[in-house]
Amino acid sequence: MKFGIFYELQLPRPWTDNGEYELFTNALEQIELADRLGYDYAWEVEHHFLEEYSHSSAPEVFLAAASQRTKNIRLGHGIIQLTTNHPARVAERVSTLDLVSSGRVEMGIGEGGSVTELHPFECTFSDKREVWEEAVRCLIPMFTKTSWEFHGKRFNFPARNVLPKPKQKPHPPVWVACSQIETIQMAGERGMGALGFQFVSGEAAHALVNCYYNSITKRLNKLCEYPTNPNLALVSNFMCAPTDEEALARAEGATFFAFALQFYARHGDIEPGNVNLWEEFLKFRKTPEGEKMHRARGLIGSPETIRRRLRKFEESHVDQVILLNQAGKTTHADIMDSLKLFATEVMPEFHEREPQHQEWKQAVLTGKIKLEEIDTAPHSAYSVQTPTTRDRVEAELAKLNA
Repeated sequence: MKFGIFYELQLPRPWTDNGEYELFTNALEQIELADRLGYDYAWEVEHHFLEEYSHSSAPEVFLAAASQRTKNIRLGHGIIQLTTNHPARVAERVSTLDLVSSGRVEMGIGEGGSVTELHPFECTFSDKREVWEEAVRCLIPMFTKTSWEFHGKRFNFPARNVLPKPKQKPHPPVWVACSQIETIQMAGERGMGALGFQFVSGEAAHALVNCYYNSITKRLNKLCEYPTNPNLALVSNFMCAPTDEEALARAEGATFFAFALQFYARHGDIEPGNVNLWEEFLKFRKTPEGEKMHRARGLIGSPETIRRRLRKFEESHVDQVILLNQAGKTTHADIMDSLKLFATEVMPEFHEREPQHQEWKQAVLTGKIKLEEIDTAPHSAYSVQTPTTRDRVEAELAKLNA
């Protein structure tokens, strides 16, 4: 199993004059440390206008800075919003990052998850899947064609040679964001890596792995021509400390990630500066739903506790676990100590067994191993965006359009 670290660049209120500078500086130092310790991936999001939840609106700049401080760690867009970026600009920036990083880019792409982000870029929530699919068809050939034109409903691009071209050929591996269980199945059908931004149990992970790999092997239907990227990554709350009690204390705000994402998805357009999200989170923590979320610790605990929980993911054949190490008000010092302890006490044994996992994967992809079709419906509660959330978003859109 491989391991990634994950950055929203969260900055809960109250803010200070140097808050964002310290946030970015610390995150780069953490990624530099992770590279030295042998972590496999560093994932960076793209979000716009989501106060406190994510101050990462220009991930290509941040990842370029990280590329100059690291040597081996893969640098992942987790994700680029194809609904708020023109495909040609995406191709140019991804290729440039791939060149300056010596070919270490992973290209995660997605739709965006809230009207707060989408509306300023003239994209509606209900249209985002259609825009994303057309953007993929427009984008991918730009990495290889010396003359490419595209004429669709959303994008009308005349013949051009999009430059530069990436170092990796034909282009960096393609992933897609999966904030709902059904999009994991879609990722498999599209032949893309699945970035599962869900907090799941070992049992749910097993169901998702089977769903994903069955979709690749039985229902493959790519949007255009690109190499298949068979990989499923799942995110988890994370804090490694000498004891469970210390880890829980240091990760007190870990569930701020899921709370804030749900908050923006549920509330539609929010007046800038009108909500103190951290205060709302502290109120939420006292509710039965907040207490339930807090009890779902994920990978928060001592090395032995985390090792025991990771073995369940390993048994489910998850390809990568993405560690949500920067969340809420977790301190820089605690993040650094956690990365060191995990890399020393936990990560090596799972890295050692990676060859066996690759053998299993190849057997699945070649049909030597047949995976059971498992109903994922019982695990839909783990989605960041549940059907109820989507209904609320659509209701908000109806109000806005009335």
